[in-house]
This record gives sequence, C-alpha cells and structure tokens, in this order.
Amino acid sequence: MTIAQRTSLQAIPAYKQGATPGEHEQAFKLSSNENPFPPLAAVTTALAAELGSINEYPNAAAPELVGMLAERFGVDPGTIALGAGSVEVAGQLIHATTNPGDEVMFAWRSFEAYPILTHVAGATPVMVPLDAAGAHDLEAMAAAITDRTALIFICNPNNPTGTVVDAAAVDAFMAKVPARVLVVIDEAYVHFNVHGESAIGLDFFRRYPNVAVLHTFSKAYGLAGLRIGYAIAPAAVAANLRKTAVPFGVTALAQRAAVLSLEKEPELQVRIDELVDERTRLVNALREAGVELEDSHANFIWLNTGERTTAVDASLRAAGIWARAFAGEGIRISIGSPEANALIARAVIAALQESPAHV
Repeated sequence: MTIAQRTSLQAIPAYKQGATPGEHEQAFKLSSNENPFPPLAAVTTALAAELGSINEYPNAAAPELVGMLAERFGVDPGTIALGAGSVEVAGQLIHATTNPGDEVMFAWRSFEAYPILTHVAGATPVMVPLDAAGAHDLEAMAAAITDRTALIFICNPNNPTGTVVDAAAVDAFMAKVPARVLVVIDEAYVHFNVHGESAIGLDFFRRYPNVAVLHTFSKAYGLAGLRIGYAIAPAAVAANLRKTAVPFGVTALAQRAAVLSLEKEPELQVRIDELVDERTRLVNALREAGVELEDSHANFIWLNTGERTTAVDASLRAAGIWARAFAGEGIRISIGSPEANALIARAVIAALQESPAHV
C-alpha cells in the first residue's frame, strides 16, 4: 500500500545545511555563516533561569520583544511579525501574498531557501541571474515582472556573494514595480554592511507602501540555535504573516534571548566590529597574494571558482576549512576566529596556486 503524498514534493530539494567536519577532525566549520563568538554571558545566565518554565507555552504575541523592536525602529507594533528565524518569516511572506501559480522573484544565485519555500507554497520561482560582479541586476528584475508577480526578494547584502544594492538603484527599481507587488528587503547580514551607499530597508519601508524588511537574530546577535527573526511590514501584511505563522513557533527562550540581546547591543557591536575588521584583513591578505575577489559586506567572502569549485573545496577541506561550495559556481567562506581566518588565507592561496585564475 502506498501512502498518499503531494506529488510536487518529488521535484523540491530539501534545504542543505552547511557541512560539519567529523567529530574528531581538527577543522573549522565555516559553512553556515554562524557567529564565531559564544553567546553573551547575560543571555546564557538568563536562559538557564528560564528552563524551569519550559513546560508552559510561550506568549505568542511576544509583547516585550515586539515593543522593544517597535521603539528601536520607530514603527507601530502592528507592523512587526515574528518567526522561527527570518527564513520562516520569508515562508510566511510567500504564503501570505501568493496564490498557486503566482510568481515569486529573486536574484540567483541568492539565498537557497527562496526557491524551496516558493515551491512548497505552490508558487512559481522566477530566478533572475546576478550580474558579472555577483550583484542584483535590478533592471533585469524589473523587466521580468509580469501580471503574475506577487512578491520580490532583494537580499541585501546578498547571500552568498556578499554584494549590496545601492539606494539609488532600489529607488529606480521601485518606480517600475506595480503597487500590488510586495518587495521584501532581506537584511539578514545588515549589521556587517558598512557600505555608505547601500539601500537601508527601513528607509524604503517608510517611503513605500509595498515594502517589507526581514531581520534575524541568528547572525550578528549569535542566536542561530534559538531560531528567531522578524519582518517589519505594512500592517495588513503583518497581520497575514501572523495568520500563516506556526503557532508558538517562537519559544519563550528565544524571545528572552532576543530582548537581552537588544539591551546588550553596544557589547555586541564590539564583536561585529571585530568581524568586519577580520573580513577586511582576510580580503586584503588574499588580494595581496593575487587572488581576485569582490568586496563582501556580510560575514563571509565569496570565491568565484566556477568549474574548479569541487576541486578547490576538496583542497580547503584537506587543509581544515569546511566552507559552503556551490558546484560549478563558487565557494562561500564564513568569517571565523583570527586563527581560522589565517588558515583560510593560507588554504585558499595554496588551493589556487596551480591555477591562479579569477576567483
């Protein structure tokens, strides 16, 4: 007897998590853009105190956290919707805005979950190639809008290439987007973005009635294991996000950790600044050795290794660097500790010595 199944799932790949070195390997896991710093002491202490109440459901409205976010960004609490990481909120956005057959547009390559979430919702992904520098081609994206387009993701900085879209380009793009289409500026890596002309999601949210912004506590705040993120969206959209959210998907522990992290932002900023400095040192070291790569504005770098990707990735693993390889395209390497970053530089240079082509 065959159990009934949704036949379309056969064509949908499962999300592929960043590879982890074997338990006893002397290696660095730099495949998932995780924060290399341990959780803040105040966070772990507070969470330990909360463990005695995990038999109870969390407050799904998360009033303390929502209130803090609303005050921090100067927005109405009704425009904030939470989820188990910004990826879950991205899924909410797709479910809340599309009907079967509607189109969800995004650059490609970009965040791997976008096409998966789109297919699961029964919508159609429209993947617009990045330009030669690995950045969003907003003119091509505008030209690809159809009557079926319902939602557009702009990943800024882009995962995995680390490029940004500048504010002027997004303004020009928005002039071509129909008012019925929601544009989502996904800013998972915004804390590492120091590009002076980059588009800032909240600026566009305030100026356009069809813009939403995605943020996460996974990267800069170091709460990836607790799964919490949020959208700031038009109130009607945010209300629909809460309808499509998994009930009680954001745990009390995650809410508490997020509140404490917002309170400790100055302490966290020191860590962010260190990671940005490490990123600069790594990029400079690679360039001084003759490696050509684009500037990154996230907590990772991108190597455009093309057909050599599999071979280069194997060399990096042999040297103790476990990165995220996209066969035939390139390799994304997260910024880690100073020790890890020094090893990245040596390993990348060694792996590319025999064929020092553009990466």
